[in-house]
Amino acid sequence: MTQLEFYQAKLAYEIDAADVKAALDAGEKVILIDTRAAGAFERETIPGALSLPHRTMSAQTTAALPRDALLVPFCDGIGCNGSTNGAIKLLQLGFRVKELQGGLDWWKRDGYATVGSHAVAATSIQCAC
Repeated sequence: MTQLEFYQAKLAYEIDAADVKAALDAGEKVILIDTRAAGAFERETIPGALSLPHRTMSAQTTAALPRDALLVPFCDGIGCNGSTNGAIKLLQLGFRVKELQGGLDWWKRDGYATVGSHAVAATSIQCAC
């Protein structure tokens, strides 16, 4: 694999918060999947995200998810592999997937709001990528 192929592949497999927000704002069929435990989801998550812990993903628990949407699994951040585990399971189940770079942590660092009992308001510090 060349360096160019590596970076092209990386963009095919990952998406950042700014690109997710732009896709959502444009009305694209993007579904955020919070792969953490239900308690973490209740404390704080991305607006509109679905709670689907990676440990519970199966054909049955994902049956209602649309096959034509881009699913974007995420977890806490770079120290958590829940989104990677979720991405693997969703791909094995036949979904189109891109993992959210930096998870919930980088979503907030880019200034986007969260919801839940520990939610934060949006700030003006958003990625200029």
